[in-house]
Amino acid sequence: IYMKKWIRNVAATAAVVTISFIGAANLSPAFAQSISDIPVLGTLVKVVSFRQFDYHEDTYNASIDTPVLEGLKNEELQNTLNNKYLEENKKLYEQFEAEVADMESFEEGGHLGLDSGFEIKTNNDQILSIGHYVVNTVGSSSTTMTYDTLDKQNEVLITLPSLFIDDSYITLISENIKEQMKERMANDENQVYWIGESAKMFDEFDKIDANQAFYITDQGKLMISFDKYT
Repeated sequence: IYMKKWIRNVAATAAVVTISFIGAANLSPAFAQSISDIPVLGTLVKVVSFRQFDYHEDTYNASIDTPVLEGLKNEELQNTLNNKYLEENKKLYEQFEAEVADMESFEEGGHLGLDSGFEIKTNNDQILSIGHYVVNTVGSSSTTMTYDTLDKQNEVLITLPSLFIDDSYITLISENIKEQMKERMANDENQVYWIGESAKMFDEFDKIDANQAFYITDQGKLMISFDKYT
C-alpha cells in the first residue's frame, strides 16, 4: 500500500487522506479512466434524485433530496439502499418538524435550516460512490457526511474492512494521517491538528474507526473522510 502525503478539504467540511491500493479484496485491478457526465453507464446502473421533503415557512427552511438507485441486478441490495435513504430522510424531516414546533412555542421564535442531499463522488464502470450530506443551520452550521460505495461489476457494497486482509489497516492509516498532520503544521503555522503538544486540553486524535467514513475516487484512490470539527 502506497500512501500519498496530503490532506484536502471536501466542500470545506471534511478532511480526507488519499491512499492508492492494489489488489483489494472486492475490487478489480483496473479502473475506468474517465467519468461520465451523466449517471448512466455501461452497467446500466444510474442514480436519480427527486425532492422528497420540503418545508419553507418564515425563518424555517428545509430541503431534502433523496437518491434512488436503478439498474442493479442485485435487487435486494438496491432496495435496501433505497429504503435506507428514504427512511434516513424521513427521520430528518420529522426531527426538523419537531424542532420547529419547539421554537415556535417561544414568543421570539427562531431560525432553523436543514439542507440534505447527495453527491456522486465516483461513477465509472467499476465503482459507484455516493456521498450523503446533512447541513444543519442554527446560528452557525454543521455538516455531516456519510458514504456508500458499490462494486458495480460484482454488485456488492464495499466496506472499509473488506478492502484489507486484517485490521492492521486501522493503525497504518491512522499513523499516516498523523504524519500528514505534522507535515501540514510544520509548513503552515495556521494549520492546527489535535495531536502531540497541539492537543492541549482537547482530545488527541488517536486512530480512525474500523468503519471510518470513506469513498473511492475515479482514479481508484481511497479517501478517508472526517466531519467538520472532528
